[in-house]
Amino acid sequence: MMRVLACLGLMAGMLLSACMAGPPGRPVDATPLQPVAAVDLARYAGRWYEIARYPNRFERGCAGVTANYAPREDGRVTVINTCLDGGLDGQERVAEGVARPIDGGNNARLAVNFAPIPLPAGQGNYWVLYLDEDYQLAVVGEPSGRFLWFLSRTPRLTPEQRATMEEAARAQGYDLNLLEEVTQP
Repeated sequence: MMRVLACLGLMAGMLLSACMAGPPGRPVDATPLQPVAAVDLARYAGRWYEIARYPNRFERGCAGVTANYAPREDGRVTVINTCLDGGLDGQERVAEGVARPIDGGNNARLAVNFAPIPLPAGQGNYWVLYLDEDYQLAVVGEPSGRFLWFLSRTPRLTPEQRATMEEAARAQGYDLNLLEEVTQP
């Protein structure tokens, strides 16, 4: 009986530790995320290729992932994400959403919603953490550290571009070991 209680106590302790642990991609004690100073939504508009990402349920099995952004007259941004389900020869899946800039974020923090019910006001779930001056590379995350994306205007990166993006993510406290590569054509 003592052995059973000891095992149960150990399991409860492990479960409690797991619940108290921080988000999977950033430690609890990481410094707060710092988005870029500002994003020009007109320059950010257009097609981006997803190069790498943290695994997530809504992109499971996706290859050839792209995101297309288009500013709207109302100040929001139309977002159209596409993926090829199961590989480059898979069926295309499309998700349409709307992004709303968060007040005081200079367009670097957005609340993106793909559901029919709008997200509540808040900090946003799409933070541009790195953006090169030519708007060719972007690192995007969000405050919980559960999501991270490397985006590029082209489906391939040079080693120098990849190193720059990795350093930007690492500087924000992200664990690069969790990244998964996205197959692009």
